[in-house]
Amino acid sequence: MTSTQRIAFLKGHGTENDFVIVPDPDGRLDLSATAVARICDRRAGVGGDGLLHVVRSAAHPDARAMADEAEWFMDYRNGDGSIAEMCGNGLRVFARYLLHAELVEAGDVAIATRTGVLRVHLAKTGDVTVAMGRAALPEDGVVVEVDGRSWPARNVNMGNPHAVAFVEDLAHAGELRAQPQFSPAAVYPHGVNIEFVVDRGPRHVAMRVHERGSGETRSCGTGACAVAVATARRDGLDPAVTGTPVTYTVDVLGGSLTLTELPDGTVEMTGPAVIVAEGTFEPEWLAGALAS
Repeated sequence: MTSTQRIAFLKGHGTENDFVIVPDPDGRLDLSATAVARICDRRAGVGGDGLLHVVRSAAHPDARAMADEAEWFMDYRNGDGSIAEMCGNGLRVFARYLLHAELVEAGDVAIATRTGVLRVHLAKTGDVTVAMGRAALPEDGVVVEVDGRSWPARNVNMGNPHAVAFVEDLAHAGELRAQPQFSPAAVYPHGVNIEFVVDRGPRHVAMRVHERGSGETRSCGTGACAVAVATARRDGLDPAVTGTPVTYTVDVLGGSLTLTELPDGTVEMTGPAVIVAEGTFEPEWLAGALAS
């Protein structure tokens, strides 16, 4: 990259979980963790909960094996620059960008992620539905503690790890500036996303979340999936047993998501995805970020 080369970016959000989108079809940008953190910085950069690096699967070493199934790879990074396995809100925004850029047509689209190839249904406008895969429910859970209160948390894995705690009041989660304490730590050796959940009505809950690598966010798609599955099991509902899909509404700080668990275990998530702005990085600033 030369000092005069202009690199485009976009901003988008899914239920106010916001992302910097960096199109790089041929995988020419070397986005280090430090560079991503600088881009996602809300005061000195563009600002975002995470970064969506848009690369052709054939051009990225983590996705080449999936290139025959999915042309595009979502190389997702947390706001601190760390690599994450998946991001449900990010996947909806990623798909919306592909349609916005006329790289795909409305309808069903396959997208490669670090958890495998996922299927997305794109309406021309409005909501995006994502088949998020199956939830794994490891038996080993943890106890989460905030400000002297503690709760047992259900271990749910949606391609990335979650600990789901049911609380009496979402305010009990505290400020969530730092990750809440949990034990035993060995259950999540690489960190965990922690959801705090309250009931709002029949098959309707609300949540707050601390995402590893990002802090508290306005929404978390995989977290909402984990919450829906954990709530269904708490309520004695398992589509694999009954053969009947189960749907929950999950309110997040940035809006609402609809989650349906199917009898085969697949969790479908439906919610909005919005592109809000486009621009270009100042070449000298970006060169400095990439060199750091």
